[in-house]
Amino acid sequence: MEQTTVRDLVRASGGRLLAGDPDTPVECVSIDSRVMKGKDLFVPLIGERSDAHDYLEQAIANGAAAVFSQREMEPLPGAAWIQVEDTLAALQAVGRDYRKRLGIPVVGITGSVGKTTTREMTAAALGAGYRVFRTSKNYNSDIGLPVTMTEMSRSDQIAVLEMGMSNFGEMEVLSRLAEPRMAVITNIGVAHIEQLGTQENILSEKLKIASSMEEGGILILNGDDRLLRTVRGKVTHKCVYYGFSKDCEYRAEQVRITGAGTFFSAVWDGGRTEVFLPAYGKHMVMDALAALAAASCWNIPPERAAEALAGFAGFQNRQQIYEVRDFKVIDDTYNASPDSMKAALDVLSSLETEGRRIAVLANMLELGEDSGRYHWEVGAYGAGKPLDLLVCIGDLAENIGRGFEEQGGKGAVRSFSTKEEALPFLREQAAAGDLVLFKGSNSMRLGELIEALKE
Repeated sequence: MEQTTVRDLVRASGGRLLAGDPDTPVECVSIDSRVMKGKDLFVPLIGERSDAHDYLEQAIANGAAAVFSQREMEPLPGAAWIQVEDTLAALQAVGRDYRKRLGIPVVGITGSVGKTTTREMTAAALGAGYRVFRTSKNYNSDIGLPVTMTEMSRSDQIAVLEMGMSNFGEMEVLSRLAEPRMAVITNIGVAHIEQLGTQENILSEKLKIASSMEEGGILILNGDDRLLRTVRGKVTHKCVYYGFSKDCEYRAEQVRITGAGTFFSAVWDGGRTEVFLPAYGKHMVMDALAALAAASCWNIPPERAAEALAGFAGFQNRQQIYEVRDFKVIDDTYNASPDSMKAALDVLSSLETEGRRIAVLANMLELGEDSGRYHWEVGAYGAGKPLDLLVCIGDLAENIGRGFEEQGGKGAVRSFSTKEEALPFLREQAAAGDLVLFKGSNSMRLGELIEALKE
């Protein structure tokens, strides 16, 4: 935070200063009492299992310059003490106030799949013409977003902020915080359908990213998504579509996937440019198109944006390809949904390999009562791919194997209850020249399985 004092925090939060100097400078916000950067505001949040007010003393000992408290208690010495009604609401008010003081326009990124990759590609493309701030880590929730917003500086010209939601009402809160001038919605899938019930509900909630959008704001939407392509004419904001469909304002043609990455032609009204991505798959092309559309709306020539995308570095555990002993791994263990798992199977199928193609797929979580069907559909999709071996891990993932077999998949299928049970089989099976995909929900910890295979 820049040019921020305790006085600013009191004003923004509507709190009362019970102790300390109102002119004390504050430079950072922390929600973890163990981690202070120096001159921090510590915000003790109350969760289902813990109350961080219990760690106020630890936070001050670790260097907090100021603290919020919603508990009625005697202020502890060593830091400015600000009494507030609700610490989460106060944190959000500080984040919103800080963004308003800086006046930085926001590009919000949301969607069921591909938010983080689209965020990074959009930041890269906009970086061809502006100094860009982007969400750090995965701070995209009603807690993480206001913390992220306090990390912006006056030298930043545009902020690209990831905005994630899993339940009703959450996106509206995020939109009020960020007040985006532009928003990208990558797709409407079935992630979090357990909480939201239907894809139509997910669409409705995702569109609330525009509920506090600045006047004249722009929605950049996936024109290949069956629900998003119905939005134009139903909202007051301008809609710009991207995708493979011919009626999209920004579309991709002549896609080629090689060992080096993905090549395609980006086409828009009056122009065409060649794009190279050091990443794999048509889903990556979609994320790049969203970034190109966003950059163009900010008056950055697509050619310059495409040059910036050629430097996209990707992320750990998200379709990283590397050697393990004498075979190659596609490490896509960060998380999983039906759409992203199908996209990963496309990548596995498109890459050349000297040996076999092996898919190690684990449970996908938070899919609700139709979870078994979604897993079966992934297997059915995989049946049309050149897989030599399908290894399923977890009770839900058994349905992937069932769908694969019932739809005539040619490869062998093996199912295991846990990754530990699968490890000896994979050690025996993975051979020289093989290409092995690992994908599942984060909690399945398939990355640990890859590490074990390295030994």
